[in-house]
Parts: sequence; C-alpha cells; structure tokens
Amino acid sequence: MDNDRIEGKWTEIKGRLREAYGTLTDDELEEARGNREQLEGKLQQRLGKSKDEAREALDSILDKV
Repeated sequence: MDNDRIEGKWTEIKGRLREAYGTLTDDELEEARGNREQLEGKLQQRLGKSKDEAREALDSILDKV
C-alpha cells in the first residue's frame, strides 16, 4: 500500500495499530501519519523488531484494511 492510500485510510490503520501494538502512543502514530517508512521505523524502534519484522507486521495490518 502506498503513502497516498495509507493517508486516505489513516483513521482505520491507526485504530488497527493501536489494537495490535498498544505500546505505540498517539503522538508516535501522528508523527508517522501516512508515511510508511516512518511507521515501519516506529514499530522497529518501539517494539524492538528488526526492519524486516517491522515491515512484515505493518504489511499484515495494511492487508486487513
């Protein structure tokens, strides 16, 4: 999913990220708003995941939207 589509469905994506990863704060999610690379970075940093694991986790959530 590209950045334009992520931004268009941001409210739904943000809700799913909160459900899956409750440790992410609203501020962190808003900083990354609609930017896939920043979302991956936030997941990687906050959850201690590798870059590939963060990408896979985000892909899994985006596939559900």
